[in-house]
Amino acid sequence: MTVRRSLAGVMALVVAGSLVGGGAWALQNTPQQPPTAPTPPAAPTPVVASQQPRPSPGPRPATQTPTPTTTASPPANETPTPAAAKPAATTPDKPAEPLKRARSSVAILQALDKVTTETMRFEAPVGQPIRYKTLIFTVRACETTAPDEDAPDSVAYVTVDTQPKALPGRVAPAGRQIYKGWMYANSPGLNPLEHPVYDAWLIACKTSAPVAPAASR
Repeated sequence: MTVRRSLAGVMALVVAGSLVGGGAWALQNTPQQPPTAPTPPAAPTPVVASQQPRPSPGPRPATQTPTPTTTASPPANETPTPAAAKPAATTPDKPAEPLKRARSSVAILQALDKVTTETMRFEAPVGQPIRYKTLIFTVRACETTAPDEDAPDSVAYVTVDTQPKALPGRVAPAGRQIYKGWMYANSPGLNPLEHPVYDAWLIACKTSAPVAPAASR
């Protein structure tokens, strides 16, 4: 009994091994199908832009009527406050007028003979010619500065003509003007008389009667 069971087991193992070997041989000899190529993806279809219908305008919003604002009126028993009165316009003060210069009727002049070094001081009334040797002085105006001016001074507008003396029995030759302008008592060199022989300048202005100069030489 035991021998039979062992033989039966051996036979079962042999059969199973043959079955397994035959199946493996069948699988190896079975022709294999080639792999199928992947299907390319379909190209995207272009989308044509279509004109979309415009949305129909909806109903317009109703316009709102502005509500009028009412100003509160003051109480009946309260009187309105008057507006502040504007200040009266003030006129600007006029600038003070400068003081006028004092005018004199006589000018005091001094002349110098550069050749003989002789000097002479004489008075010349305004508008009257006065001779000093071959020079004739005529004062047109003589003034003294006003008190509100910075530098007090005396000024005179003088014209000087040169005219030789007439010889006996002959007519005096015509004169020739050699100077005209303002002379300043405190600044004799400001506008001096330029002459090769004589020199002259202003001393002061006065209102007294003039004194006749010495006899001409």
